[in-house]
Amino acid sequence: MFLAFLMGVVTGLRSLTAPAAVSWGVRLGWVHAELPLLGGFWTSWVLTALAVGELIADQLPSTPSRKAPIGFGARLAMGALCGMALAAVPGLIAGVVGAVVGTLGGYEFRARLAKAIGKDLPAALIEDAIAIGAAFLIVAHV
Repeated sequence: MFLAFLMGVVTGLRSLTAPAAVSWGVRLGWVHAELPLLGGFWTSWVLTALAVGELIADQLPSTPSRKAPIGFGARLAMGALCGMALAAVPGLIAGVVGAVVGTLGGYEFRARLAKAIGKDLPAALIEDAIAIGAAFLIVAHV
């Protein structure tokens, strides 16, 4: 269940990175998911394309805040999905809690890092790397 929480944190950083990682984990046989549909051929590729699109869109100045209702809601939904895939109903709850932590904590981390660096882009790229790396490590250790 702790891994479901951590995957929820990843959804707070990048809402589609975690579902793409879980999908590939199921597809490659690394993860026994409660939602086997996540490991489908098209599911994995579509989620990957959406995750890449999100990584690109996040760099645009017109991208709304992750704390805006739609973005926050999407992170909660993806945290729930990933948590449930990893650990059924208790995982769903852990995934949602992790998504809240990741959304709010990730926002603060990035804002402070951007202020320290003097630019947002490097902070965003560091956050991307953390989200991708964490998602991979979580899926590899389920």
